[in-house]
Amino acid sequence: MRKSRVEFADMRASTLAALALLLFACGSSSSSSAPTGDAGGGTDATATGPDAGGGGDGAATGDGAAAGDGAATDDGGIGGSRPVAVHVPPSYVQGTPMPLVIMLHGYSVTSKIEETYLKLTPLADARGFLYATPDGLIDSQGNQYWNATDACCAFGKTVDDSTYLSTVIKQIQARYTVDPKRVFFVGHSNGGFMSHRMACDHADQVAAIASLAGAMNLDVSKCAPKQPVSILEIHGTADTTIDYNGGANAGFSYPGAITTVNDWVTLDGCSATADTSSPPVDFEVTLAGAETTVTKYAAGCKPGGHAELWTITGGGHIPSFSPTFAPAVIDFLFAHPKP
Repeated sequence: MRKSRVEFADMRASTLAALALLLFACGSSSSSSAPTGDAGGGTDATATGPDAGGGGDGAATGDGAAAGDGAATDDGGIGGSRPVAVHVPPSYVQGTPMPLVIMLHGYSVTSKIEETYLKLTPLADARGFLYATPDGLIDSQGNQYWNATDACCAFGKTVDDSTYLSTVIKQIQARYTVDPKRVFFVGHSNGGFMSHRMACDHADQVAAIASLAGAMNLDVSKCAPKQPVSILEIHGTADTTIDYNGGANAGFSYPGAITTVNDWVTLDGCSATADTSSPPVDFEVTLAGAETTVTKYAAGCKPGGHAELWTITGGGHIPSFSPTFAPAVIDFLFAHPKP
């Protein structure tokens, strides 16, 4: 299905409304739903400083952060004019390497809204990882976006979000003790597209990504990772915003979920024989039974490579996830560090 820019924006507006309703429902119901803001015992530090979106590594300098006891501060300019919040879990100790998870929001929503949906902050405290939540720039329609591929979602703008996010990684590494073998991205929709872009452009920095309702660039020649990256694509078959089978936005096509994963099978040097032996999983609370099938490509991969697809049969663009979903995503990432 081909969508014009206006149609896509209108569709995203309706999607945003659906997300708001979903978050309201979650916030007014079960104990499995996390509150907005800092739901854990760690500390959130937001820095400002020189613009990190240009060239160079923009690395911060300083004496390092304290343990996650509320005393941590960011005085090194993480994110520059686009300040990035870094949640520091209570277990953080300067000098002891800790994983870093960077979450990328979808088109038209903020990192705070996306976090309310994904609920990764409590997991950062429970599992012990630094958690960064950058925000994209705002377009002429007032929507935040990432310049990931032609199809999503800068629509002609030339902002270099790839370099910006690479710089953010370096700045966080300069400020905190980050395990360089465990730097991960989690992205939804436009953030999923951008997570794939980061795996393509900065495979030397990124160990693994998890993309919900995202996609690769249709032109796979634009993806030239320097080393293997483990990838997880999660996609609903009833997604009408980013179609499971592929489609187009503003006249630019994007591949479907199966093609996206198969592209990574090739890039990671994996065997094309799929492993479908894992039992279905029940992640989506509004769908009956175990609706999510797992397809893995692990055999023959180059060290550090792995490709996996979680297909949510009947799932939409904003699935209503059970409390088991986010931990499963973190489990996947932690199981795939760099060699």
